[in-house]
Amino acid sequence: MADEPQAVEVNKPLLAAQDIPAQLPILPLSDVVVFPHMIAPLLVSSAQSIRLIDDVVAGNRLIGATVQIHPDQEHPRGEHLRKVGCIARVARMLKFPDETVRVLIHGLKRMRIETVTDESPYLTATITPLEDENHPGLEQAALVRNVSAQFQEIIGLSPALPDELKVAAVNIDEPSRLADLIAAHLNLSIEEKQGLLETTDLRVRLSLLTTLLNRELEVLRLGTEIQTKVNTAFTKSQRDYFLREQLKAIQKELGEGGETNTEIAELRDKVDKARMPADVKKIAIKEIDRLATIPAASAEYTVARTYLDWLIAVPWSKSTEDKLDVARAKRILNEDHYDLERVKKRILEYLSVIKLRGDTGKGPILCFVGPPGVGKTSLGMSIARALGRKFVRLSLGGVRDEAEIRGHRRTYIGALPGRIIQGLRRAESNNPVFMLDEIDKLGNDFRGDPSSALLEVLDPQQNNSFSDHYLELPFDLSRVMFITTANLLEPVPPALRDRMEIIELPGYTEQEKTHIATRFLLPRQLSEHGLKPNQLRVDKAALESIIRHYTREAGVRNLERQLAALCRGTARRIVEGRSKSVAITKRNLKEFLGPVEYLHDEAERATEPGVTIGLAWTPAGGDILFIEATQMPGKGGLILTGSLGDVMRESAQAALSFIRAHTGNLDLDAKTFERTDIHVHVPAGAIPKDGPSAGLAMAVALASLLLRRPVKPAVAVTGEITLRGKILPVGGIKEKVLAAARSGVKIVVLPEQNRKDLAEVPAEIRKKMRFRFVKTIAEALKIAI
Repeated sequence: MADEPQAVEVNKPLLAAQDIPAQLPILPLSDVVVFPHMIAPLLVSSAQSIRLIDDVVAGNRLIGATVQIHPDQEHPRGEHLRKVGCIARVARMLKFPDETVRVLIHGLKRMRIETVTDESPYLTATITPLEDENHPGLEQAALVRNVSAQFQEIIGLSPALPDELKVAAVNIDEPSRLADLIAAHLNLSIEEKQGLLETTDLRVRLSLLTTLLNRELEVLRLGTEIQTKVNTAFTKSQRDYFLREQLKAIQKELGEGGETNTEIAELRDKVDKARMPADVKKIAIKEIDRLATIPAASAEYTVARTYLDWLIAVPWSKSTEDKLDVARAKRILNEDHYDLERVKKRILEYLSVIKLRGDTGKGPILCFVGPPGVGKTSLGMSIARALGRKFVRLSLGGVRDEAEIRGHRRTYIGALPGRIIQGLRRAESNNPVFMLDEIDKLGNDFRGDPSSALLEVLDPQQNNSFSDHYLELPFDLSRVMFITTANLLEPVPPALRDRMEIIELPGYTEQEKTHIATRFLLPRQLSEHGLKPNQLRVDKAALESIIRHYTREAGVRNLERQLAALCRGTARRIVEGRSKSVAITKRNLKEFLGPVEYLHDEAERATEPGVTIGLAWTPAGGDILFIEATQMPGKGGLILTGSLGDVMRESAQAALSFIRAHTGNLDLDAKTFERTDIHVHVPAGAIPKDGPSAGLAMAVALASLLLRRPVKPAVAVTGEITLRGKILPVGGIKEKVLAAARSGVKIVVLPEQNRKDLAEVPAEIRKKMRFRFVKTIAEALKIAI
């Protein structure tokens, strides 16, 4: 009959992969994704597609089936199609009188469209068949077993899927074919099905399918649970409850309306306002799109949401404006700190360069090295105030985990960015003054080496693309002004030290401490203890006595503690009603601070032969030490005591060897050494001591002992010696000279090559002391003995 459809049967077997031609006619699809081994019925209505079907049925019956990007487009062109589709064979064609055609196609193999060669009378393109990337092993086998079990459960819960699918799924041995079967029958969106079609890595495809199966199972279980509740009761209120719960579940899965959709919209708005770089914004938007497909109750949802919160909170483009007023900066630095001229000069130079250049560029990496209490940390706060920037402080003391700097990867539970990114988030600025405190106290163990992680952070040539393990996106640290502090420079690794500009902060003189106490420490302690300036007065003599007799340090921390003790004692007297105000003088100082703790006339102790004063450098500043030598009947041995290190022991041996080698010049009897033992001792035996700078002091002590002539009063010596009697330079000259001045030393013997270091010693110290520079031990002996 004329009105009956015509049918064309095609019964030829599937073609081998090598028989697939290089070019195929392309059939655009609007609402279906064809997978390999899938049989799909299609309704063809456009003249172009009908012509295509007619031609292929008359030929090899092979077509390329691919999805349109825009489903509503009537005449799609090559650029309007998805690049990945499926090679299919037309198995049956039915023509109807209304000029429509129904075809049954059989999917063969994945393909990629390379080039569209013709668009008339229908689309023709060169194609490349795609092979599956198979990874046989335990992981893939586990994934296959998991998706099969999930699919079996879905078939049992879903009335739309026939039970025959269970048998079909069980009898499929090929993982790829099983994945395609499940994808073809699962209730998925076109985008999700296309994503599975485009994934050639079988293990990845199975993982994606697992996520989608989990989601479908949650929906079906929820629907089943609600249906069960409804079936047990028939009241109107329960039916309404069922409908509301079902609507919530549908909205939750579709992301339409409700709390989830509002949250996603807020996140998109925050990303737009965050002024992220283009590549960062792209990642954030992609993460939001992924978040919209994850159930809110899932653990993965929390991880993704936390990551997005960090991306939004990090100050990618937020910065504070520098106050480029050099005069103002100088005034602030002078208000907050006394002396420290080298540091202040460096900061003012930095400001001047920024003002001339017009941009911050690559910030300097300054490293303040000095003993405790000299103001390294507080100086960083003053620099931030002078520049008008935010201040961030990170203490590195005891940090052993590299992840503290770079952060943990998101695969770990409770992962967070490193302390650098966290500090910038707190500052809400990408150009703060960032202080890395105690950089010399970093540790390392099996968790990594934090100092190595700092190599990128503290390199102006690299830190413009610093990568945190959590963010996994480059962040520009070049606008940050990094300042590091250390008590000692030796523990800092050489590679890290090379990236920093070292500025040494030596200890303060007594005069400088007096100024600091008067201008800074005492007013601060009065305020902290609730005292008015007229309730406690400390005269200059009392202040000098506190500095000289109650503290022994390079900095001013202990001095501030003593002033705090005065404030506490004054507060008690005022509260008890014993007095309305207190005046501290040198006479009544003991009432508040107790007996004198340190005596500084110790230099007078060196009055006997064999005793000399040496100078030492310590992390807390300089100090003097006494070298004592004595002799006794024996066989020429040398005894060394006082907790001495190897270098110091070798210096004593070198000093004795020099004395024995020059007995003629010193008018000594060479046989004396054969019948006596010599004992060299350095007091304060509980304190470890090491270093070569005591060599000259030991030589002078031995010469004084053997010549039976005491060292001149108030003379101190320092220097490294050689067996030939040369004197080599030593370090820490300023600290050693300040310690000598505190202890009453009048004459200091120094190596000639240390003459240049005397410029660092304050002028008032140089005026009241005499310095003698020597090149040989013989010259030092003439001056000291």
